Amino acid sequence: MGLFSKPIKTMEDLFHHMLQDIYYAEQQITKALPKMIAKATDPQLKQGFETHLRETEGQIKRLDQVFQTLGLPAKGVRCAAMDGIVAEAEEIIGDTDDKQVLDAAMLAAAQAVEHYEITRYGTLIAFAQQLGHSDVVAPLQQTLEEEKATDKALTALAQSNVNRKAA
Repeated sequence: MGLFSKPIKTMEDLFHHMLQDIYYAEQQITKALPKMIAKATDPQLKQGFETHLRETEGQIKRLDQVFQTLGLPAKGVRCAAMDGIVAEAEEIIGDTDDKQVLDAAMLAAAQAVEHYEITRYGTLIAFAQQLGHSDVVAPLQQTLEEEKATDKALTALAQSNVNRKAA
């Protein structure tokens, strides 16, 4: 349990904590993406990051609705996993001089983010179903599908263009 989060004693507490975790993570992503957009040199990658920023903003609104439906305040709790992914990405980005390698590094970092989000949303959906919160499954599922689609698009971009140029 973190310093500012309440104890996790029940499955419901765990579900709430994980919602707060992903809420924080999504907020961190909206802070990191503009930096990545500014540094991306590949036009398709830049466009992909711009699209994902708008998508992430919509996902935060969807999470706001989930919190409201559950009668909870929409707030985040520090997510060490996302902090680590973002910190690693910033370190790699800061150490990369070649623009094409930088694009590949940022794309790889974005995929790490997507994979984390996919696991988190999948778990949240399973917990919501188990706990009888069927009214929040659809918005969580919509976000999960967006995350999977983004990951698939990033993979295609990496294989067809960005990684090839970096090599």
